[in-house]
Amino acid sequence: MSAALSKLVFLLVIPVLLSCQSPAAKVDPSTSVRPVKRPNVSQSSVRIVDSKEHQPNYITCDLGGDQRSDSVKIVRNLDNGKYGLKIIFGNKQIQYLGMGKDVLGQGFDNLDWIGIFERVPKGNAYFNNVDEEGDIISEEEVKPGDKIMLDNDGIFIHQAESCGGGIIYLKNGKFAWIQQE
Repeated sequence: MSAALSKLVFLLVIPVLLSCQSPAAKVDPSTSVRPVKRPNVSQSSVRIVDSKEHQPNYITCDLGGDQRSDSVKIVRNLDNGKYGLKIIFGNKQIQYLGMGKDVLGQGFDNLDWIGIFERVPKGNAYFNNVDEEGDIISEEEVKPGDKIMLDNDGIFIHQAESCGGGIIYLKNGKFAWIQQE
C-alpha cells in the first residue's frame, strides 16, 4: 500500500472512530420510543408477595402433565390486599388466579379464605358435589359421564372447618373448576 493511500484511509477511518466516542445525542421527548403494554404480561407495577397468613402457602405438582415440577404459591397483591395463586410452571411460565380478578367464573376474586391447600393426585375421578340448587350430592347421584378423571395433578383449595372449596385443574390448556361442597 502506498503512503498516499495509507494517509487517505487513515483520514477517512479516524473521523468514523472518533464519532463513536462522542457524547450521546439529546433525545427529543416528543419523538422518543415509549414502551407498549403487551397483553398477558404481568405489569411490573403490581406488587405481589408470598402469603404469610397461610400455612402451607406452597405446593408442588405436575399440572401440565409434562413431567416437570410446577409450583403453586398463595400470594397477596399489596396494591389491593387480595389473595390469589401464583402458578409457576416447570417451563418458567407464570399465571395468576384471583388477587382481584374473578376466579374461573366462581363469583369470587379473593382467595383469603383458603384454609386447606393441597395437591390433588392425577388418576382419580372427581365430580361437582353441589347441584344447581346448592344441595350437596353424593357420588351415587352423579352420572358416570359427569365424573372428571384428572389426567394431571390438580390444586385443592377449601375453607377450613366450613363448606366451600374446589379443585383447580388444567383442561385443554385452560384452568377449570370442580366444586367441592
